[in-house]
Amino acid sequence: MARRTKEEAEETKKAICLAALDIFCEKGYSRTTFDEIAKRINLTKGAIYWHFRNKADILTEIIRKGFTISQSLLSVNISQVNSIYDFKEHILSEVKLIQENKIYKKFLFFVIFQMEWSEAILNKVGSEIKDIIQANEEILKTALRKSQESGEISSSVNIEELSWLLACMHQGMIKNIISNNYQGDASHLVSTGFDLIIKGSQMKG
Repeated sequence: MARRTKEEAEETKKAICLAALDIFCEKGYSRTTFDEIAKRINLTKGAIYWHFRNKADILTEIIRKGFTISQSLLSVNISQVNSIYDFKEHILSEVKLIQENKIYKKFLFFVIFQMEWSEAILNKVGSEIKDIIQANEEILKTALRKSQESGEISSSVNIEELSWLLACMHQGMIKNIISNNYQGDASHLVSTGFDLIIKGSQMKG
């Protein structure tokens, strides 16, 4: 019975977060109220307060779960990226996830384009997001170094510059896919873009 109650509580928390994410995307974080979130899923405001002390706690849960779930759903986990080709497959997996998972796409759209990063929010989740970004950057650099050591890319390539170029291209492509600015085959675009960079990195300086 206790286990069932715990499962029900987790399902309720999930429903609250999904409803909040919907309204955050529609109205923005600052203009969303507990009353609106409760009404969206037929709960009382008190029921929302039972699970979350305030709106910032809901947002924190959405961000933490969003990044955690994205890593578990990607077919090529970032921790298994050991070469520039692995990184390409990782990004292609992310593009596929965005295209197939509407909730994840909505989460990224909100975080990238609509999130109001106040000091209070940054104090709650800013360090965690920064740690995730820095960890991913280091994994990419390590993968590029291994590619260079194995001869997959030229020894004359500046790893720091190549890492920055790949990261910027990755972020730019993802932003355009999320905002529906690019109407073509996103996977083909990403694959072609990375192939051009990889080919260029294989040329002798």
